[in-house]
Amino acid sequence: MSTNSTQAVLEGTPAQPQMATTRDRVAGFAAGVASGATKLFVGHPFDTVKIRCQIEGGHGRFKGPLDCLINTVRQEGPRALYKGASIPLVGWAVMDAVQLGSLSNYRLLLQGGDKAHKLSHFEHGLAGLCAGWTVALVATPVEIIKMRLQVQYASGAERKYRGPIDVARHLIKQYGPLGIWHGLPATMSQRSFFFFLWGSYDVYSEWLRSFRTTPSFPYLAKAGSSGVAEGRPVSEKLVNFLAGGLAANTFWCLCYPVDVVKNRFMTQGDKNPIPFRKMFRHVYRTEGLSGFVRGFVPTFIRAFPTNASAIFVWESTVRLLKNEGRQ
Repeated sequence: MSTNSTQAVLEGTPAQPQMATTRDRVAGFAAGVASGATKLFVGHPFDTVKIRCQIEGGHGRFKGPLDCLINTVRQEGPRALYKGASIPLVGWAVMDAVQLGSLSNYRLLLQGGDKAHKLSHFEHGLAGLCAGWTVALVATPVEIIKMRLQVQYASGAERKYRGPIDVARHLIKQYGPLGIWHGLPATMSQRSFFFFLWGSYDVYSEWLRSFRTTPSFPYLAKAGSSGVAEGRPVSEKLVNFLAGGLAANTFWCLCYPVDVVKNRFMTQGDKNPIPFRKMFRHVYRTEGLSGFVRGFVPTFIRAFPTNASAIFVWESTVRLLKNEGRQ
């Protein structure tokens, strides 16, 4: 939502039509690069622990997320937490550019090109769903290469893969020219939950904007409460940060079992692989319901700071690129 239309909503006045420009359509893509870089720096160590816990399952290598973290650092060094990061360094920048750029344009499409038109929570979710399916085309190669490197415990001559290019070469040899897109339907299934990510982001944003700052603890109160009628609205940057973190936690609580199955499917051995749909039954049969939540703790902890920071950076960069001023 643009600064002007947000202000209009806060003041309760009708927003004047604001037709989208080329800058509006491009800004989301450009700002997405900054968001992707932020995710890599903040979130990749958490992601490595999550992936290792998910893939190991109940095989006994790690007792839990903390044990995974300690043993990874002890046996492989701190740099091991950034294993597979070279692909996301470029990949996350591209993925967020595609995801957030397409999200912006799907929103504009639903708005009929009028930035001042307020979308419903459902429409925000629908834009997120479409953006999720769009970015799956980019995310699948990035994630399958990244994860196969992350779960490679051997070093030196014992390594199966020498690096990202070697993984890509192996996948193409095994599955044909489109081998790096092995698992695309699984990725699209998981990215379908972007409906809840961006739908809830709008819900949380609207809720946070209903607060006003106060001079005494807890320094926030609902608009219309006694003594806060003249309070200042919450900073839009703070709204972006908090809503982004809360939406990310909501997203992961809902989609995590699907994410586990997707990752198991994409990192399994290439001889007699289990189909994606049957992987759900396989996880349940071998590990029970607990198999669907392995690695959830580091994911949940990682989700808030990583996504809050990334969405804050994206929204702030979009405002900067659109010359919409500071808040």
